[in-house]
Amino acid sequence: MDSPVIELRDVVALLGNFPALAGVDMTVAAGDVVLLQGPNGAGKTTLLRLCAGLIPVHSGQATVLGVDLAQHRSSVRPLIGLLGHATMLYDDLSVAENVSFWGRLAGVGDDQVGQSLARMGIEDLQDRKVRVLSAGQRRRTSIAATVIRRPQLWLLDEPHASLDADGRDVVDSLISDAVASGATVLIASHEHDRVAPLATRTITIAGGTAWPELKASHV
Repeated sequence: MDSPVIELRDVVALLGNFPALAGVDMTVAAGDVVLLQGPNGAGKTTLLRLCAGLIPVHSGQATVLGVDLAQHRSSVRPLIGLLGHATMLYDDLSVAENVSFWGRLAGVGDDQVGQSLARMGIEDLQDRKVRVLSAGQRRRTSIAATVIRRPQLWLLDEPHASLDADGRDVVDSLISDAVASGATVLIASHEHDRVAPLATRTITIAGGTAWPELKASHV
């Protein structure tokens, strides 16, 4: 049997002194598309950032793509594609330069930039500085920067936000194509009706301010 892509056992993660995750247990297999649902403040974003190696494990056991996050969390970052609320783009660089930057970090050549831009329908914007883009154009650029990395694990935080109907359809297509190519996808979203048909499983992150009760549980 293949090892899980994500395996968390009684994981605690702190934001300051606050346990944003307080004893999470979760196993995600290769090829899963997991919908993370729950109220604002429940810990969905923190969970994605922990899996991306951006937040340290305070206690418990956490393994992502075979990497022990308690010991070597930076090692998992080149294998991950994290789409968060922040664009992670450089305003003074062009659209193409931003996508190229993130591709190079993952060892992908500039020959893939055009294809990633075209996939998001922003090839005509490639020379435009990010600072002059609309919110939707910035979101498309951020997604293109994720696409070019060809991540083994996609961590998507409200991926449909700021997109028009066409852009939202493109995101759905990207998720399906990523899984078909062997990737695993976690999606934190309040848009249950849209994401649920794409998902193979749903995990509820619950607890809100009652953080001692916070658990990840299969539904």
